[in-house]
Amino acid sequence: MNNRINRLRQELTRRELDAILISQPQNRRYLSGFSGSAGFLLISKQEAVLATDFRYTEQATSQAPDYKIFQISGSLAAWLPELIANLGGSNLGFEDGHVTFALHQQLSNTLKETKSGLSLTPVGGLVESLRAIKEPEEIELIAKSAEITDAAFEEVTDRVQPGTTEKQLAWELEKSLREHGSEAMAFEVIVASGPNAALPHARPSEHQIQPGEPVVIDMGARVGGYCSDLSRTICLGTPDDKFRQVYSTVFKAQSAAIAGINEGMSGHDADALARAVIEEANYGQAFGHALGHGVGLAAHEEPRLGPNSEDTLRNNMVFSIEPGIYLSGWGGVRIEDLAVMDSGRPRLLSNAKKWKPEVSS
Repeated sequence: MNNRINRLRQELTRRELDAILISQPQNRRYLSGFSGSAGFLLISKQEAVLATDFRYTEQATSQAPDYKIFQISGSLAAWLPELIANLGGSNLGFEDGHVTFALHQQLSNTLKETKSGLSLTPVGGLVESLRAIKEPEEIELIAKSAEITDAAFEEVTDRVQPGTTEKQLAWELEKSLREHGSEAMAFEVIVASGPNAALPHARPSEHQIQPGEPVVIDMGARVGGYCSDLSRTICLGTPDDKFRQVYSTVFKAQSAAIAGINEGMSGHDADALARAVIEEANYGQAFGHALGHGVGLAAHEEPRLGPNSEDTLRNNMVFSIEPGIYLSGWGGVRIEDLAVMDSGRPRLLSNAKKWKPEVSS
């Protein structure tokens, strides 16, 4: 963790911050290794402190050996003055994208009452930008998570039958993920069939899957805290011409993005590679979400690959590539793979089988 702390301290110096208070759970884990559900990190140029309550002090001592453990209890006003007593300086960064209005008020009032001389400076996104570039150990965990997701998808979809409900299929997928070694779900499994597949984030229902209709499956495992994200669209029985046309368009769009994305490209330009294919097929209005997003300790993180994204894609970033078409009353198709930018090009981490229209009978 020392390397991560040092990178953060370089950012503190660059932004003229004396310290930063970390409250966002994934950022807290990324910088310390502590996976408990409650606590704060206070990192200055001299110290790194993990403040948590009695429930987690032993866990924190084990998981965060690079940190001084500071036990807290009661309201923030009861323990923050002691935590910052010897901090010095004038600028304390806080994660404005995570801190609630109520917590901000507590922080502000406590700093004023203690006459610490510290002022709060918003630094939302600072740690998230560090997390976007993955270390080899992180990529290994994400790859393992993707491997588990592939195995669970293939195991369950190989035996699914018409008449199975979306909820039943989602449960079978979740069980298989656990049985293959997933710690938890990266997010709630999505199974959407027939007209429900027109909803990109549909919740599984009692709808019974029928032959010939599109079935969108979106799922992810979690290993060592790191997520995977996989989408496939399947069809039980023989796909009709409509399915073939829509699926083929999405498949070509994803293939164009995988072939064209390279290191240094903006998220906007990456998105445009796939969007151009879908627009040419006159389905542009039916592709309403972005092409992809970063994946790591969170299922959705930096970088963003979308029409308005100015993020720059760099080596060792991990992100999804997931174009889709959604047609009200009919259904939808989404194909999603996870990729790591490796030597300037995306290398796929997902290997679950997908229907390839160009070789289908």
